[in-house]
Amino acid sequence: MAWRERRKRTGDAESFDLRVQPADRIGGPPRGGNRHRERSPRTSRKAQRRGKRGFRIGRLFYWGAVLALWAFIAVIGVLVWIGIHLPPIQSLEIPKRPPSVLILGDNGATLATRGDMGGAAVPLAELPDYVPNAFIAIEDRRFYSHFGIDPWGILRAGVADVLHHGVSEGGSTITQQLAKNLFLTQERTVSRKLQEIALALWLEHKFGKREILDLYLNRVYFGSGAYGVEAAAQRYFGKSARQLTLPEAAMLAGLVKSPSRLAPNHNPEGAVRRAALVIADMADLKMISAGAAKLALAHPARAIKPAGAGTVNYVADWVMDAVNDIVGNIDQDIVVETTIDPTLQSAAEQALVDTLNTKGEKLNVGEGALVAMTPDGVVRALVGGRNYGESQFNRAIDAKRQPGSAFKPFVYLTALEHGLTPDTIREDAPIAVKGWKPENYEHQYWGPVTLTQALANSLNTVSVRLTLEFGPDAVIRTAYRLGINSQLEPNASIALGTSDVSPFELVSAYATFANGGFAISPHVVESIRASDGKILYQRSAQPLGRVVDARYVGMMNTMMQQTLLSGTARAASLPGWQAAGKTGTSQDYRDAWFIGYTSHLVTGVWLGNDDNSPTKRAVGGGLPVEIWSRFMKVAHVGVTPSPLPGLSDGSWFNLQPPDAVAPAIAANGGTAQSHQQNGGSGLDFWLLDKLFGRR
Repeated sequence: MAWRERRKRTGDAESFDLRVQPADRIGGPPRGGNRHRERSPRTSRKAQRRGKRGFRIGRLFYWGAVLALWAFIAVIGVLVWIGIHLPPIQSLEIPKRPPSVLILGDNGATLATRGDMGGAAVPLAELPDYVPNAFIAIEDRRFYSHFGIDPWGILRAGVADVLHHGVSEGGSTITQQLAKNLFLTQERTVSRKLQEIALALWLEHKFGKREILDLYLNRVYFGSGAYGVEAAAQRYFGKSARQLTLPEAAMLAGLVKSPSRLAPNHNPEGAVRRAALVIADMADLKMISAGAAKLALAHPARAIKPAGAGTVNYVADWVMDAVNDIVGNIDQDIVVETTIDPTLQSAAEQALVDTLNTKGEKLNVGEGALVAMTPDGVVRALVGGRNYGESQFNRAIDAKRQPGSAFKPFVYLTALEHGLTPDTIREDAPIAVKGWKPENYEHQYWGPVTLTQALANSLNTVSVRLTLEFGPDAVIRTAYRLGINSQLEPNASIALGTSDVSPFELVSAYATFANGGFAISPHVVESIRASDGKILYQRSAQPLGRVVDARYVGMMNTMMQQTLLSGTARAASLPGWQAAGKTGTSQDYRDAWFIGYTSHLVTGVWLGNDDNSPTKRAVGGGLPVEIWSRFMKVAHVGVTPSPLPGLSDGSWFNLQPPDAVAPAIAANGGTAQSHQQNGGSGLDFWLLDKLFGRR
């Protein structure tokens, strides 16, 4: 130090300067100028501030670099994670769309669609320009300019979400939506969103914009089970996507945001409001003119009510089973043409559902089914229950229930074929079979009656006597010959319909009476073709031959006509037509039936409860006849009446009761009076009706 140097020079230990010199300061003497000149306090403070600022900038730069490095590492990690959880990009392929089935009615109108993806694919080039433009306008207006993701759209959606304190808008592009629909689940997680972005980039790299738009329009979900623009157009408007109008296209584009909430068949007002936004966006983007927008807003689209509404799905399920039996598993889109008449399907549903809604609860009747087919087996309408949404069980096809007295025509046909006639007398009186004592509905007995009387008024003891006379096996063979397929038990109670059958079986069997005695092969599928028009199946005539002699058909029709004229189905009403049929009520009123027919149509109605619980005295001559009459009136509008087989000349038998019957009637306080009915003589059943009422 300086003081030490001076001390050495003087050699005086006591004589030295203890003041701190500039040279003794940390950092040494000041550079330049006077080494001994000290800085001013003001200059020193500025230097300190500059030093601190530089220090802070340096630290910020350092930590910024550290954070950037870690962010880079995190991004690499995320990309690695995405890569691990995605299939190799080089192996990714657009999954093949599961085949769809378009089910048409006999007039070409769409009844339903089946298959995971709904409607057939429609090429983009075959759609009006405003169809894809509507989707671009409302879902992704920068579709043709972005690279799979839209940063501006994401930013806009993020701001909107913050302002609304939640998720109010989505930032997904059409490409991202397609990636999600093709490869991912619908879960809302960060990881799935990252996968969506990665796949969207891959789609944009592999496909052109129009290819992506084509895939999107044919895969997106539109609600009500409709996947793809073709299925949606058919579902909501009953037409191909190729024929969509501007308001209809706008409404479909508006559904994508919330298909279940905005479906026009459930929320027509909401769908119209959303479509108006689409039209406004299209006008804003100059995709349509102001005049076209104004016209579209003035005439919004309206969804059609599908034929048969919900119950047509019972038909669709049945058709799918038939398609599987005919062509096996399908690997391409197909179109199935059916025999179902949409007008009759709607009428059948309305008759059944409305009657149950208004009167079913009072009688404790929860369910029902209706089957209608032509006498040669062409199914025109089928209702498998009152609400498909609540229960998909098809009671018309799959329910096996006791037919009760509706089974008796097989007993009486057996008797006729063994030599009896409608005029044959049998005793209606108490009978016991190994301890079983069948009784009539009103617990009263008529004594000697003709077979016509016994069948028309559903006398149980006569049916049992005939079954015992010719054997249960003979009755069962007759039933099988006419089309019953269910297992029937060969015992005396078969006379009263104690073996379960389905409504479809029973209607099919009765068709033999309506067609003059010929076997039928009931069917609902007319043809099956691929979407390119190739015919995969075409039904051809399949005559099965006569199974009942024409003479016996005439006898049965005349006997069963009396059921409607004077027997248990007197409430049936079908003016101008000859009609016949049979009511049925099973034990404890668990099932109520009416199978009735004309030369034009055979229709059967069943009512009951799925749990087989008893109704409150619901009988075949009540609600089933009411439903049948309501439906058949619609089904026969505009059809020229024609007689039932065997009733045109009335020569099959004489309805005048034998002498043995008159005293029996007189003994009950009545008189036997004959009169002409349908070209033949008949018995006046006034007294019998008073005694026994409907059943």
